[in-house]
Amino acid sequence: MKSYIIIVNPFSGKKKGLNILNNIESILDDKGYLFDTHITEDSGDAFALAQTLSISDYDGIIMIGGDGTFHEIVNGMMNRKDNTRIPIGIIPGGTGNSFLLDLNITDPIQALDRIFLNKTKKIDILRTKYKQNIKYSINLVGWGMITDVGLTSEKFRLFGYSRYTIAAVIEIFFKKTRYAKLKIDNNIIEGEFMFAIACNSKNVGKGMLMAPNAKLDDGLIDVIIAEGNISRLRLLNVLPKLFNGTHINEPEVKYIQCKEFNLISEDSDQLNIDGEMIGESPFESKVMEKAIDIFY
Repeated sequence: MKSYIIIVNPFSGKKKGLNILNNIESILDDKGYLFDTHITEDSGDAFALAQTLSISDYDGIIMIGGDGTFHEIVNGMMNRKDNTRIPIGIIPGGTGNSFLLDLNITDPIQALDRIFLNKTKKIDILRTKYKQNIKYSINLVGWGMITDVGLTSEKFRLFGYSRYTIAAVIEIFFKKTRYAKLKIDNNIIEGEFMFAIACNSKNVGKGMLMAPNAKLDDGLIDVIIAEGNISRLRLLNVLPKLFNGTHINEPEVKYIQCKEFNLISEDSDQLNIDGEMIGESPFESKVMEKAIDIFY
């Protein structure tokens, strides 16, 4: 008989996590599956649960939440003292759920049906080190304007998904560039940049096709770099192209696939890791191939 641990973030997205949970539990009951439910109350709870719960007797973890919840669970599992890892099933309950867009999953019941198929897939994650800290990313590590937009968007939460577009336009107006040295495998690029982002998945934010050539299991980091000499008008023209992936064809944008990506900046700049404002530059990112299992 199948048994699962359920971890629910009731605060993700539009706070529909508990309603989704009721539907999921009802379906699991009907199928005769066993499950233990844990509802998070604060940031870091999902990390602690994945790190400390006894999981070896379960067939998988079912999480209800967004990319941030998934980030916490992966980091908790990667920090387990017993090194035990079990497959993770992702039920969309967040704002963007950008990771699930790579799997063409947008509906909670559809996601649960995928879990019932019991098909698992090993995927890569990005191991990012800054100062003496290590974080594991399932989605992205962003620097520069990527982080600025995330921070500014928090001031416009009442506008829902549109807050990211509003924040992007504001940041384009201020057009802040930063100097950095980028080491991409054995190649070094120096200069002023608008942003640099290391992607594990194709999609970031709410439907932005940031890294159209990315695959979750190809053993590569997809790095997108926007040069600092791009004008405000050009930025406004390029912004809509982020939603269909054609921005990578622009002359001011570099798209590089690699195994390791290091960024050394003059200042300690805030990072955006999986949509959360975590860490600071300088940092080192390295792909960990097929490090975790997900239901798909």
